[in-house]
Amino acid sequence: MFYAHSGFRYIFLLAALATIGYAIYGMVTKRPYDKNIRLLSVVTMLSLDFTSFLGIAVGFSARARYPGLGPHIATMLFAMIVLHVVSKVMRNRAPEEQTYAPHLVSTVVALGLVWVGIAALGRSLIG
Repeated sequence: MFYAHSGFRYIFLLAALATIGYAIYGMVTKRPYDKNIRLLSVVTMLSLDFTSFLGIAVGFSARARYPGLGPHIATMLFAMIVLHVVSKVMRNRAPEEQTYAPHLVSTVVALGLVWVGIAALGRSLIG
């Protein structure tokens, strides 16, 4: 279970990078807001949700406690909240008010929070 939780972060990382890349592409080319960015942001959000679910399962199944576990959990919760709030806000906006920028900012913030959370355990984001 621990290896699944640790390894699933790569799926989140790939989804987050894809979301960031597509948001930048959409902003630079002035493309109209489309369903692809929504799909990418939902995949990013769900991959973080699933990774967090696995982390909860690891927490209940493991007897060992790591230093930095509290900050790790807190930053992951904040990352989840950021992605969920932006997803909800963008879904409720009128189509002419939807832009790529909130997805870009929220994904960068969530990625940064995940990085800090992993670093709190003394590990690196990649590797």
